[in-house]
Amino acid sequence: MTIHHQPGKERIDAVRAFNRFYTRQIGLLDEGLLKSAFSLTEARVLYELAHRDGLTASDLIRDLGLDAGYVSRLLKKFEHLQLIARAPLASDARQSSITLTPVGRQAFAPLNRASHDQVAALLERLPAAEQDRLVKAMQTVQQLLGDSPESKVPYMLRPLQVGDIGWVVRRQGQIYAQDYGWDETYEALVAEILGAFVKSFDPEWERSWIAERQGEVVGSVFVVRKSDAVAKLRLLYAEPSARGLGIGKRLVQECIGFARAKGYTTLTLWTNDILTAARHIYESAGFRLVDEERHHAFGKDLVGQNWNLEL
Repeated sequence: MTIHHQPGKERIDAVRAFNRFYTRQIGLLDEGLLKSAFSLTEARVLYELAHRDGLTASDLIRDLGLDAGYVSRLLKKFEHLQLIARAPLASDARQSSITLTPVGRQAFAPLNRASHDQVAALLERLPAAEQDRLVKAMQTVQQLLGDSPESKVPYMLRPLQVGDIGWVVRRQGQIYAQDYGWDETYEALVAEILGAFVKSFDPEWERSWIAERQGEVVGSVFVVRKSDAVAKLRLLYAEPSARGLGIGKRLVQECIGFARAKGYTTLTLWTNDILTAARHIYESAGFRLVDEERHHAFGKDLVGQNWNLEL
């Protein structure tokens, strides 16, 4: 038997007061979201299309909880503005895969940047410890009000913090030694790559994501600028204890969305042929294997693989 606890007036008033407060903080009552021509829902749909490949109208209706008629009208509007293109699915010609056009990505880029800058300004008012407290409180709200008592994505993504570099170097060294027998030279390479990332970090063109679960780091990935047109995806990993949660796929999608928003034309990466789980993630995200090379590294004879994703 389920026991329902009726909320009292004080609790209801407190939630309503928070709603009013937060909508003022993030400007949802403005005529256009982030001083753009888009409403909140339109911007949310653009965000999904910019960060996820192969979406259909049915996906948007289900994942965003939107009315089918509203989505149909919105997509027609986007088509009229040349923001999206549709292509029939090979598996079901009755449905279409929806993608942003170059015009659509150009329209989304300033909106994405403004949203990032707005949240950054909100957080910068607080000390680092209070920023963590705020983010974890928001995560608690998301978990409690989600579709189930435990969130479908029971982890959070955040930027790099002090202490993360040492953790990532240590765990990557340990995991690859345990799973594949790689020696300490791989750990040294990871330390070298991340040391260079921190020293030459360009926040305008580079980004890092740390996956955190219950206060522990459970995954990470980095995007490094190679040239004006090419970005590199580096050092993707997920903790064995957190595999099955889709962390690796989510991290790769974040990299793709960021690279597209910044106007890169190619996202490239290097991996090894024995990393089959990573290969599946890259293939499903649309990466194409460019070439392979045999070499001796990390105490093993390996086949290195170079992958490209044309954005």
